[in-house]
Amino acid sequence: MATAVFFHAHPDDEALSTGGTMWLASHAGHRVVLVCATDGSRGETPGLDDGQEPEADRLAEMREAELHAAAGLLGVHRVVMLGYRDSGMAGDPANEDPSCFWQADDLEAAERLAAVLSDEQADLLTCYDANGTYGHPDHIKVHRVGVRAAELAGVGVVYEATLHRDHFRSSMKELMRMAAAAGLDPIREQDQAEFEAELDEGTVGVEGALITHHIDVRTALDAKRAAIRAHVSQIPADSFFVALPHEAFELAFGTEWFIRRGAATGDATSTDLFAALDSE
Repeated sequence: MATAVFFHAHPDDEALSTGGTMWLASHAGHRVVLVCATDGSRGETPGLDDGQEPEADRLAEMREAELHAAAGLLGVHRVVMLGYRDSGMAGDPANEDPSCFWQADDLEAAERLAAVLSDEQADLLTCYDANGTYGHPDHIKVHRVGVRAAELAGVGVVYEATLHRDHFRSSMKELMRMAAAAGLDPIREQDQAEFEAELDEGTVGVEGALITHHIDVRTALDAKRAAIRAHVSQIPADSFFVALPHEAFELAFGTEWFIRRGAATGDATSTDLFAALDSE
């Protein structure tokens, strides 16, 4: 069995983007380690009642507790906080905070992560694609730091978690139809239009031709949905995506996509992240 380290930017990113893969790996007998770069203290809190907006330090405590709860549901064996402040979205004044991840020295941050990789004798690492999936500063930084840390620790198998732009472009209308049929309030037309524009502009995810691996996580969806729900400050109980009926949730979250660094690009025909270890 192998040890896989999943490197994420904020609490809840792990559940949304690689939760199914983590659960499957753990239940296949692999050791699963989750490293979170930031404290999530700049996240919005729609899951809290009006007037409950906590100060940054308190929110960081809440989000770390939620992260541990979600990790337990996903079969994670160890959770490591890398110790940086959340940088906020691009253009947020928090981007300039000296303690935030975006301002951290790349090498210093990579050395922190490399220490975990070496301690765990990690066989593989996941980070994000070069644009951080959707351009968030902390996600971009996870890519840079993850790639450098793997080099420092000698981890030869590195995957970039991403979104399949073509899939989301083609499935968005069907997803909205299924949600409406289930009586759910749809995503605001403005938000939907902005997301579709980002897909068209190439600022979210990557084209399918660049993806090397697709992981079918349908058998892990109950655990993935529960892990998403564990982030109660971020995701209200009646959140559109959490409340989706099973078929629609499967369409939105039933596959997780990765790009293996250094591998020939393809059409996502590979279905096992651990198969690459056989050739190492």
